[in-house]
Amino acid sequence: MKVLRLTIDHFRGIEKAILHFDGHSLLIGTNNVGKSTICEALDLVLGPDRLNKFPPVEEFDFYNAKYLTENRESAIPLRIEVVLAELTPQIQLACPTHTEFWHVKERRLLDPGEADLANSPDVIRCLRLETVGTYDSQEDEFNAKTYFCHGSHNADSSPEQVRKPTKRLFGFLYLRALRTGSRALSLERGSLLDLILRLQGIRTGLWERSIQRLRDLDPPIADDAAELTPVLETIEQRLAQYIQITSQGRATRLYVSRLTREHLRDTISFFLSTTAGQEPVPVQEAGTGTLNTLVLALLSFIADAKKDNVIFAMEEPEIALPPHTQRRIAKYLLAETTQCFVTTHSPYVIEQFQPEQIHILNRDDKANVSATAVALGSAIKGKTYRRHCRRGLAEAMLGKGVIIAEGVSEQAVLLTVSEQMEAQNGQNYPLDLSGVTIFPVEGDGSLPAFGGFFKALGLKTYAFYDKKSRKPEEQQKLVDSFDVPHETPYSGIEQLVVTEVPLDRQWQFLASVRQSGEQGHLGIPLKRPSDAQVRELMTSALKSNKGNGYAASLLDLCDFGELPITVATFLARVFSDFAAPARVPVPTPPAPNAPPANGNISGT
Repeated sequence: MKVLRLTIDHFRGIEKAILHFDGHSLLIGTNNVGKSTICEALDLVLGPDRLNKFPPVEEFDFYNAKYLTENRESAIPLRIEVVLAELTPQIQLACPTHTEFWHVKERRLLDPGEADLANSPDVIRCLRLETVGTYDSQEDEFNAKTYFCHGSHNADSSPEQVRKPTKRLFGFLYLRALRTGSRALSLERGSLLDLILRLQGIRTGLWERSIQRLRDLDPPIADDAAELTPVLETIEQRLAQYIQITSQGRATRLYVSRLTREHLRDTISFFLSTTAGQEPVPVQEAGTGTLNTLVLALLSFIADAKKDNVIFAMEEPEIALPPHTQRRIAKYLLAETTQCFVTTHSPYVIEQFQPEQIHILNRDDKANVSATAVALGSAIKGKTYRRHCRRGLAEAMLGKGVIIAEGVSEQAVLLTVSEQMEAQNGQNYPLDLSGVTIFPVEGDGSLPAFGGFFKALGLKTYAFYDKKSRKPEEQQKLVDSFDVPHETPYSGIEQLVVTEVPLDRQWQFLASVRQSGEQGHLGIPLKRPSDAQVRELMTSALKSNKGNGYAASLLDLCDFGELPITVATFLARVFSDFAAPARVPVPTPPAPNAPPANGNISGT
């Protein structure tokens, strides 16, 4: 089973969205763009237990909490539609009259008059479901049900409802964000352990037996504790002064739980013993590494239990998990599930997915959400993508803008100057907080490819590159690939630095290199040579030590007014495009004994 299309109408923070998927899908984007809403929408349609809670939806499940028209006479429904393909034999047997046909290449359903296309190799059988949530003003209740969109209807011509046993056949599992690893091992609804119990068919019997055993404790808690008995008896005697107690024997008892299913879920703890001779302890007391390993073990359990058919939605696997565990979880989902939907902000998770599996979500000012697929095109090869992925591509994909630098030296210079500009002027909002990444490539020949890549993803793109003799078509390609292409007046970053940084700072830096004993073949003299020789030595030092950060170290010695003007002018443009948010003033505390703000004084 796989989800091919998800349509959302008026649900939570999304007014409208039509999203297409083809197998495993990684959902990334800014906060509040709709990643979790997409997972919740899938759960409403496919999850077997989601609609059983009361109420199944509530006010804020409707976009802007609007569930009635302006005149409050009609309900505004929320609608979520899912198109499923690669139907299992069990699904086809359970829903024989409800299947339709889907054109894979054109990503659409066949119309009734296109029956002749049903045998085309580009057409597959599919199942379409819709969950509708409404407000019933007469009952003052919210309702939600899932229906088949096609095929047989009820006797009154209403669509046939999708029942819970059928939903279980879909194999949909939804794991919400694990704020702590220990929650995964609780029995709270939606935890990993709860999912496993449901997969194994362990339901009412577990809770009935547990409640009965707690009720039948003999003796009950406190009955064999002599120090508690007088206290409880005194409470009973005082209580009897106000209400009539007719029970025989003791009227008060202590239990370890409220003896309800929900309270047991919150109370039961997972104990673990990891070494010989150690008594089991609550898993929350185990080390972080043990917790993370247990999360991975439970995920593998789920994957093996439903290996033939499982659609797994998982939010932010990076929370409370180290990088290597994040990678392992992503690999498990990709290898052991039929289809997975993962939301993340982690480059360690992003790098496990193929580019075509990554969907960058965008939201416009009308709350319409769309997805941009990551396409490498012919310019960026798969090997290049993988080499750069964790270092910069993943970080940039999660942001709002990217500065493509011609190399690591240019990147170091831009980073150093930007940090000093941020420290000098509070109006220069830090680039990392603005979501701007400085990304180095290997030579100016790669600039258009990466610029076009990021521009297609909707990021604001900047280029910082050297002046060279280029053909007109090459120059135009650079202009077309970036929102702001910036060519320096110099043939290299070394020439820019030695021309625009004061000579005194250059000699100060060279002298420190000589004193460190690590100058190598540079031959820096004891006395300061001529200005031309200082520039020559500095140029040689920069070219032979690109990987050692010499350019950044030199700029660290500079005062703000000594920074390269070419770099500062370029970055000023970037800072202006990503302005600092308005400052929130701190309210002035009222003076002692001052009257309230509305002028009223209590008691008057």
